[in-house]
Amino acid sequence: MEPYVDYFKVFAGLISIVNPIGAIPVFVSLTVDEKADSRKKIAKITAFTTFLVLLVSTFLGEPILSFFGISIASFRVGGGILILLMAISMMHARISHAKHSPEEAKEAVQKESVAVVPLAIPFLAGPGAISSVILYAHQLPGLHQKLILCVIIAVVGLSIWIALRLSEPISARLGATGINIIVRLMGLILASIAVEFMAKGLQDLFPTLKGP
Repeated sequence: MEPYVDYFKVFAGLISIVNPIGAIPVFVSLTVDEKADSRKKIAKITAFTTFLVLLVSTFLGEPILSFFGISIASFRVGGGILILLMAISMMHARISHAKHSPEEAKEAVQKESVAVVPLAIPFLAGPGAISSVILYAHQLPGLHQKLILCVIIAVVGLSIWIALRLSEPISARLGATGINIIVRLMGLILASIAVEFMAKGLQDLFPTLKGP
């Protein structure tokens, strides 16, 4: 397989799990009382914070796992299960509680700024996204490859900024039905990625599953 195909798969996986389009209704509801300039600032901070969290996970995620004695194989299975649960919620056009719980939603309404919490963390850069970045970083061990992963994360961050900056016209044009269709398609892609993660992790944990 050509390297650029692998990088495209990484981008498709990250953009699906971060899901900027799916974040639009939440962003609009949390910033409904904000002025236009304030919404633009919140969109920029949210995108940058998400980029920063995923960037740090690229370089520090695996050392943290090693510190706690967690193998990549076990993390693949655990992360795959988490991502699969999120994908199932997306295919039902629902927000997974792994991203944003009802209690966090209620608390967010009372916050002066929602850019960092809960929009960036945990809604966009949540456990699923962080798990995916750590696993992708393990698959791309070289410095050159990790730098390309950083570029992919930057593109994802840019996509978040564009989606949130244009949240009102996008939501008006697509409507609830259009957004739900996109979210369901991303959920299907995410489910496939989750199964691949779990299958690879189980094969590493139980080598006999690979067959003769």
